[in-house]
Amino acid sequence: MITYKQAGVDIEAGYEVVRRIKKVAKGIGSFGGLFPFGKQYLVGATDGVGTKLKLAFMLNKHDTIGIDLVAMNVDDVVAMGAKPLFFLDYIGTQKVEPGVIEKIVKGIVEGCRQSGVELVGGETAELPDMYHKGEYDLAGFAVGVVDKNKVINGSTIREGDKIIGLASSGLHSNGYTLARKVIFEKASLGPGDKIDDFNKSIGEVLLTPTRIYAALILELINKFTIKGIAHVTGGGIPENLGRVIPPKRQAVIELNSWEIPRIFKLIKKLGEVDHAEMYKTFNMGIGMILVVPAKETDKLLDLLAKKKEKAFLIGEISKGNQEVIII
Repeated sequence: MITYKQAGVDIEAGYEVVRRIKKVAKGIGSFGGLFPFGKQYLVGATDGVGTKLKLAFMLNKHDTIGIDLVAMNVDDVVAMGAKPLFFLDYIGTQKVEPGVIEKIVKGIVEGCRQSGVELVGGETAELPDMYHKGEYDLAGFAVGVVDKNKVINGSTIREGDKIIGLASSGLHSNGYTLARKVIFEKASLGPGDKIDDFNKSIGEVLLTPTRIYAALILELINKFTIKGIAHVTGGGIPENLGRVIPPKRQAVIELNSWEIPRIFKLIKKLGEVDHAEMYKTFNMGIGMILVVPAKETDKLLDLLAKKKEKAFLIGEISKGNQEVIII
C-alpha cells in the first residue's frame, strides 16, 4: 500500500504550517484572503498546479495546463462568494522557449475566458540554475470582489442544511505525486499506454484540465441561498469542507451518493491505496461543494439538471464538533 506521505508529500506538515502562520498573520485559512475596500472586500487567492506539470513535460503538451492554473485560483475566490475580476501569472523556466510559453499563455487566456476574468499581467523568469532542461513552474494570482454582507464563509450553516457536490473533471490539480508514483512507478505504465474503459492514453486522462466553476457558482449565488462553498483541492473533501463547518456542527457525507470516476478506482487498485488515504488525497469526483437550506435543495438540483450539470445530494449538516464524517 502506498500513501501520499510515502510518495513524498506530507499533508499534515502542510496543516501545521497553516496553524503556525495563523499565529502571525490574521485572516489566513479561508479559501481567499479578504481586504476591506469601502463597503466591499477584495478577495485574493494564489496557487499553482503542482506536479501535474510533470504530465505536461511527459506528453510535451502545454496548451491546457494554464486552464488548471486559472481554475485553482478563481475557484478559491468564488468560494468566498466573490466575483473574480482579474488574474496574473508567473512562469519560472529553465530556458525561455517562445513556442512553449505561447502555449502555456493560450491555456491561461482560455481559463480566463471560461471564468470571466481579465488577464492583466504576468512575469516570465528564465532561471537556468533552478530547473532541469525542459522544465518550468507556474503560479497564479486572482482578485475578486464581494459586498461585505454577502461573504460566504459557512457561519450561517445550521443543522438540517443539505450538502450538494458538483462533479469534477478528474484529479483536477491535486494528488499527482501519489498518482504518478502508483501509475508510472508501481504499475510501470507509460503516459502513452491505454487502459481498458478509457478512450484516451493514461497520460491524457491525467492531464484533463481542472474544471472552472466560477460562472456557475455566481449564477447559483444570485438565485439561491448558498451558506457555504468548499473548493475541493489538496486534503480532499474532509479537509476542504471542514473549513466552512461552524462550531457545534458536523457534515455527514454519504459515501455512495455519487459515482466515483474510473481514474480514482484505477489508482486505488493499482496502488492498493487505503480508502481513507484516497479521500484525503483526491477529490474522488467532487470538485466543488455547496451547503444550502433543505427547502431550496430540490429547486437547485432541478436547475443544475436542466443545465446538464452533474450534481449530487451527498450529505447533510447535523450537530457535532466541526468534523466531516464519511459514512
